[in-house]
Formats: sequence, C-alpha cells, structure tokens
Amino acid sequence: MSVDGAQLWTLNQRLLAVVLDACTGELAELGLETKEFFVLAEVEASPYPAEIATALLLPKASVTVYVRNLVAKDFIRREIDEADLRRHRLVLTAQGTEARDRSLAALAAEYDRRLARVTPRTAPSCGASFRRCSRPHESMVTSLPGEPLLVSAVTA
Repeated sequence: MSVDGAQLWTLNQRLLAVVLDACTGELAELGLETKEFFVLAEVEASPYPAEIATALLLPKASVTVYVRNLVAKDFIRREIDEADLRRHRLVLTAQGTEARDRSLAALAAEYDRRLARVTPRTAPSCGASFRRCSRPHESMVTSLPGEPLLVSAVTA
C-alpha cells in the first residue's frame, strides 16, 4: 500500500478539526475560544507574542488580540523581561494554568475516544509515527527509544 502524503495531511487536519469541534463547548465553559486556547497552551513554551505567532503560524496582529483577551480574562499577565527591560514576557496566572490544564484534558479525552478505534496492537506504532513525523527534518536520528537506531543523511 503506498502512502499519499497529501491524503494523510488532509486526514490529520480532519481529525484535529473533529476533535476541536467536539471540545468547543468545554472550551467555551472555561471562557476560551479555540484560538485563544492554542495561544494559552503555548505561553510557557513561547513567552513572547512574536514567538507564539511563529509557533502557531498566526499573524502577529491576531496574537495581539488573543493576548489582550487572555489578559482581560486573567488567564495570563504581562511582565517586564528582566533580561531586556524593553520587552514584555507572558506568564500564565493560576486561573490560566487551570483553564489550560482543563482544556488539554478535554482535548486529550476526546482524542483518546477517537484513538480507541485503533487496535491496541497498532496504537503504539501510530504514536511513534506521529512523534517521528513531528521532528524537524534536520534531525539526523529518526528512531525512538526502544527502536533500532536509524541515521539518515541531511540533504541541503
């Protein structure tokens, strides 16, 4: 069976959309719109709005609006960056951490419900494949712990 990359990408996007759609009500109960959730979930890994925009492939102006909304909802706060007093870093509040964690739990539960359709025998290989495909292409090592080590050449 050949693998059609475009079809896999489309199926992955469809799965993400179905999972998000199923969780929209729970996100709304927490006071979050879908894109606000993604921004909130990214704050710890990328504490600057420009980094969030890059990580989430969102326009900087949109991230500014989402950040402003999340600040107003007391989910995040802006702090002056001690390393560069001209910059503001974003920090999750306790309420923001709780909203993020509850949102992630809702998404994980819905995703797990979908994954239950995959046989227990194939589920680990699905997870390994997703992790492998999520790595930047520059990565030389393409195996995961417990798998044979595969090293590939990096092409320019």
